[in-house]
Amino acid sequence: MIDTHSHINTILELNTDEILENAKRNGIEKVIVPAACKSDFDDIMKLIDKYENVYGMLGIHPSEAKDWDDSIIDKIREYSKNKKIVGIGEIGLDYYWDKSFNELQKEIFIKQIKLANSLNLPIDIHDREAHKDTFDIVKKYNKNSTIIMHCFSGSVEFAKECIKEGWYLGIGGVVTFKNAIKMKDVVKNVPIEKIILETDAPYLTPVPYRGKENQPAYVKFVAEEIAKIKNITINDVKNITTQNAERIFNI
Repeated sequence: MIDTHSHINTILELNTDEILENAKRNGIEKVIVPAACKSDFDDIMKLIDKYENVYGMLGIHPSEAKDWDDSIIDKIREYSKNKKIVGIGEIGLDYYWDKSFNELQKEIFIKQIKLANSLNLPIDIHDREAHKDTFDIVKKYNKNSTIIMHCFSGSVEFAKECIKEGWYLGIGGVVTFKNAIKMKDVVKNVPIEKIILETDAPYLTPVPYRGKENQPAYVKFVAEEIAKIKNITINDVKNITTQNAERIFNI
């Protein structure tokens, strides 16, 4: 399996060797580490250089939009010459915490979509309580990049609209939560061919470790829950989601 979205550079309880050893023991062969801010870039470049099975994505999270400057575009272009940079992310819109700079978020989001298109890299999207604006902007500005809706949190109807556009859904630990009825309904109603697995570690830890720090090894609990919801074998979930990730990220 592949953990397609895991901030392993911010996990506190384990060092990177331990994180990756745990992952391998639990069937997770590759980990993709997204950036959230400019200071993550060098961490990610060191990780992908040191570990054969770690890949990276570069981008600025919407909550960090106020710290944007256009030199970031040049830095991402330069770092993306490394073939182990496999996407632009996580980028997008977040209206949950602070709505005072929504217009700036949109501006930075559009710049990064255009950058991803010019580099022909997939886009890993953070969308929190901003479904309509996210959808409209991606539909208008994305020309050629594969889209992943990271940590998908919308309705079944919104999921179907995303699938219709050819986008993929990143499914993580939330699907294991007992009260996550909407998320379980989404998984039930979208084809497994449009799902990829993720943890968003160290956040959103799945049951049975909810409340503790998340790590890539826990992807297996996400896979097990998806198999249960869709009434398919765990091997089908592992094989198909891995093939999806390999195709999207060209790894």
